[in-house]
Amino acid sequence: MPPGERRSDRPEAERRRIPIEARLEAAGLPLLRRTAWLEIDLDALVANLEVLRELAGPGVRVEPVVKADAYGHGAVPVARALEDAGADGLSVATFDEAVELRDGGIRAPILVLYPVPAAVARVAARLSVAVTAGDALLLERLLAEVGATGARRRALRIALEIETGLGRGGFNPAGAGAAARTIDATSGVELAGVWSHLAAPGDADRSQAQVAGFHHALGLLGDGGVRVGARHLAASGGLLGGQAPAYEAVRPGLAVYGLLPEDVMDAPGLASTALRLRPVMALRARPVRVADLPPGHGISYGPSFETARASRIATLPVGYGDGWSRAFSNRARALVRGRSVPLVGTVAMDAVMADVTDLGGPPVTVDDEFTLLGADGGERIDAAELARLRTTISWEIVTAMSRRLTRVYHRSAGPLAVRSLNPGRSLGSDRALERGHL
Repeated sequence: MPPGERRSDRPEAERRRIPIEARLEAAGLPLLRRTAWLEIDLDALVANLEVLRELAGPGVRVEPVVKADAYGHGAVPVARALEDAGADGLSVATFDEAVELRDGGIRAPILVLYPVPAAVARVAARLSVAVTAGDALLLERLLAEVGATGARRRALRIALEIETGLGRGGFNPAGAGAAARTIDATSGVELAGVWSHLAAPGDADRSQAQVAGFHHALGLLGDGGVRVGARHLAASGGLLGGQAPAYEAVRPGLAVYGLLPEDVMDAPGLASTALRLRPVMALRARPVRVADLPPGHGISYGPSFETARASRIATLPVGYGDGWSRAFSNRARALVRGRSVPLVGTVAMDAVMADVTDLGGPPVTVDDEFTLLGADGGERIDAAELARLRTTISWEIVTAMSRRLTRVYHRSAGPLAVRSLNPGRSLGSDRALERGHL
């Protein structure tokens, strides 16, 4: 195995020797509408879930976070794959995200991690979606709405967020006790659990202080006779870094997608775990033009780059409108034929250019496949590398991928599903119509 190659890279490379269009056609799936797409590896997703389940330990619920369109990977297809693989529940940030999952046929328990408008209480109860309370006034309004809508077949499940040091949301310990007693005394609702969130999982002292604060709040709730239900504190960082007890449940986000939180990279034992987690997302593109340009020719807006010699430039149909940040201008690279080439010129809304002059071998054409995120042969561009280029974090790199990029979901046997911007219309139907077959 070449240095730096992960165990999954070779099967992926062999699969991609067959053009994406041929793979989709063989699977009976819709064709691409553009030569830029995301490949989502569901085998890697499921394998990551199993790694995290082992870390959490027996009897601990693993409830992956699929907010922000499953970190850009596609909420419903990812949630379905996780549910089929035995995920114990799912977490989202907004009520709309929960509704999208239910509309997509997801039946697993769902928790909304941020407080919701009181007006959605009835729908949340009907959909069996648990909501979070972290503010006294918002909880009061939520309970008033429950009382105003009368009896229902299902109680509204409410989880309490505890403020332990993140400074973003949740009740202080004393306030949590009052909130829990109010929920307990209100018909039509039940306490679904109690949770908090670490501010800096890589900071052992800060994390242990938060764990102590959480224990203090739980003690007050217990002393008040409150049955708190499921307790959860560990997300990806807390679970991988070992800074938070698993309690009854964990809610990993980034790690489910095969990415590591940068602030826990030095945690003991993390290296072996890192080798087992596999990135789920890859960004691929084929050129819409390959041209030989003379010395002194400008590339893209500005121009911020001019050719210093006769150059062969490939235009890839990916830009900041797709989530490929303008901050990557003249800084990032792409992979083609297993080799790295520089991306040159200012990133446009819909295009970025690759300088393939030095690639060698037969000239690059519009039939060559480029990788902007992911592996090609022994080379890999990961989200952490792209995050460093724009001084951000891996979370933002993947969640920034826009909905107009078609997602192709695959396993080792080949593509399984496609999510495009307008799935109701297929190119096959249009072609049949043109031929008079429909």
